[in-house]
Amino acid sequence: MQQPARPTELPAVRILVVDDDRAICDYLQLLLERDGFAVKTLCDPAAVEDEVRVGGYHLVILDLMMPKIDGLEVLRRIRRIDSDLAVVIFTGYPNLDSAVSSMKLDAVDYLKKPFDAEEFREVIARVMRKKGLTRTPEEQLHKAIGDTIRQLRKDKELTLKQLAHRTGLSVSLLSQIERAESSPSLSSLYKIAGALDSRMSDLFGSY
Repeated sequence: MQQPARPTELPAVRILVVDDDRAICDYLQLLLERDGFAVKTLCDPAAVEDEVRVGGYHLVILDLMMPKIDGLEVLRRIRRIDSDLAVVIFTGYPNLDSAVSSMKLDAVDYLKKPFDAEEFREVIARVMRKKGLTRTPEEQLHKAIGDTIRQLRKDKELTLKQLAHRTGLSVSLLSQIERAESSPSLSSLYKIAGALDSRMSDLFGSY
C-alpha cells in the first residue's frame, strides 16, 4: 500500500526575546514554543549584539524600557549588524516619541503591554507575512506563486498596472498575490498565466 505523502517540513522560525523581566521572558518563550517557534530569551540587553551576530534569528521581540541600555539603543545596535532583521518593540509605557523613533529604525510593530495571547499571535503572524517568513506548506506555496509571478512579470518588463489591464484583475489584488498576502483563485491564476504567456503550472515555480 502506498504511504500518504508526509507534510513538508519547514525550518523553525528563530525568535529572540529581550526583556529584563524574567517572568515575561518565560511567558513569551512558553507561548511561542507552543506555536512551533525556536525561542531564546535574554534578560541582559548588553548581550544582544553578540547573540544577533551568531544566532541566525528571524525576529527579535524587544522591550523598550530596560536598565542600563534602553530598547531603542539596542535596536540601533541591531541595525548596525542587520538592517533587515524583523524587530517588534513592546512596552508598558507607550508614547508617540518612542513609537516614531522605533519606526524610523524600521521596527515592524510597536505593541503595548500588557497584551493577551491572541493579540500577540496576530502581531507575530502579521510580522511574518510582511517579512516573508512562511511557516505552513500552504503559505510556502503562496510565496512560491507570488515570487514566480513577480519574476515572470519583470522578465516581460510589465508593470503591475499593465498586468492588471491584461488580466482584468485589480492592481491591488495582483500586488497582494505577489506578496503572498492573498490566496489566488484558479480563475485568477488562469488569467495571469495567459497574460504572461505561460502555462498555469509554471506559476508554481519549483514548489
